[in-house]
Amino acid sequence: MLIGEVARHSGVSARMLRHYDALGLVRPTGRTVGGYREYSAEDVRRIFHVESLRSLGLSLKQIGRALDDPAFTPSALVGDLIQWTEDRLAREAELLERLRAIDASAPTGWQDVLRIVELMQGLNSTSAARRQQAILARPGDVSVPAELLAGAVLAESDTNVAGALRWALARSGGDGVATLAAGVHSEDVDIRRRAVLAIAELPEAPGATALLADALGDRDPMVRRQAALALGRRGVTAAVPTLVGMVVEGSNDVDAAEVLGTLSQDPGCADRITNALADELAVPTADSATRIRLAQALVELSGTPVREVLRQLAHDDDRAVALVASSFVGLLEERRRGCHKQGGRLVLTRDRPCLEEPMSAEHAHLPHGVEVITTLPGAADRIPAGAEARTVRVTLAPGDPGAPPHRHPGPLYGYVTEGEILFELEGEAPRVLKAGDALFEPGGDVIHYQGANNLADAQSQLVVTMFAPPGTPVLTVVSPEELAERRHLRVGG
Repeated sequence: MLIGEVARHSGVSARMLRHYDALGLVRPTGRTVGGYREYSAEDVRRIFHVESLRSLGLSLKQIGRALDDPAFTPSALVGDLIQWTEDRLAREAELLERLRAIDASAPTGWQDVLRIVELMQGLNSTSAARRQQAILARPGDVSVPAELLAGAVLAESDTNVAGALRWALARSGGDGVATLAAGVHSEDVDIRRRAVLAIAELPEAPGATALLADALGDRDPMVRRQAALALGRRGVTAAVPTLVGMVVEGSNDVDAAEVLGTLSQDPGCADRITNALADELAVPTADSATRIRLAQALVELSGTPVREVLRQLAHDDDRAVALVASSFVGLLEERRRGCHKQGGRLVLTRDRPCLEEPMSAEHAHLPHGVEVITTLPGAADRIPAGAEARTVRVTLAPGDPGAPPHRHPGPLYGYVTEGEILFELEGEAPRVLKAGDALFEPGGDVIHYQGANNLADAQSQLVVTMFAPPGTPVLTVVSPEELAERRHLRVGG
């Protein structure tokens, strides 16, 4: 067969057949009298072998080795081809994603395209600081597709960068729910956690509540807890069992209690929540710390049944639980008398037991990651003239009872950084402060009764700043005689 006929039958151009001949890949067996290439049936078979191997992505050099070298086995070569093909597909998928992101941003000119490309490069940086800068420093007129931000949220492992991305996603003008929905059902638990946190900050996005409801059944407890908090804030009562469980476990129990309090404003849900908490209080295996947390959660609720449960708890056999419940009964009475008003928080102090602290305007628009934990009105009036500030770190081993009853020469303000502290001042019921809780102590004549590690198997720690006249001791231990004289001032004494 001459070259033209071979080209017609094989689909390989005459030019390519000449190229194969020049490389020695497929050389015709003979030539005509006139010098034209003449291909045998075996030559045509070799052409089809070459084309088959080309379809797998082999180079012509690799094809020559495959056909002529018996020691050249396909296993290693095919493995390399698979890896090369996967890499090429990944690059093309990345390019497609980038093009879609640019298209979704509706650019009006090439400058807009360049800005989106710059943002995408910043988000793909290996530096967390660079990724965070890319999202926070972008010009306000740059439209960023919500799906791009949602994808970045699911991939981000740095806590600070993730927070900035969620903030940007919530303000992007789109919802990104389609991408986040895939994250909710991912096999990777970290991706599911990131997805639920992001959806929680999209209260108006269509379909977000349904995704959170699905997450309530997730096998990961952290995913379930975050979904329950978000659903509870949206008024979804299906979150109640998980929220009650969070109080029992001590996992985000303060947040869970606040959400339960909000849900209890629905008359149809109030009794259900109260009964659920009361049932957990009655569990025989519940320890003191768990029952105190449940009592604290009850205070967030309202209504006669709550007061009755706390009144009964004030006579509990566990003294710490009884003291806390007794204190909470008094707190509810203050509320009933009208001390607690909408728009503020109830603040209890020694000299002003019912003080309304409005949320100040300067706290309303804080940057991401900045949170006012507590505010103490008139703090400057409590600091002695000429006082020095001392910052003290207290580390307590597991089960450490702390210092014996003592006094401090001036007021102190503190923050629990780790574990749990059983804290008691003269005139106040004992309470458990957990990591993240703030504390205040007036100092002076007030006796500090307890500052113990409430955990038997873990270290606890707090940091306090104390204001005291120079030269005075950090603390002075109170004698047994004075403790006996002032016992009537101790709650439950």
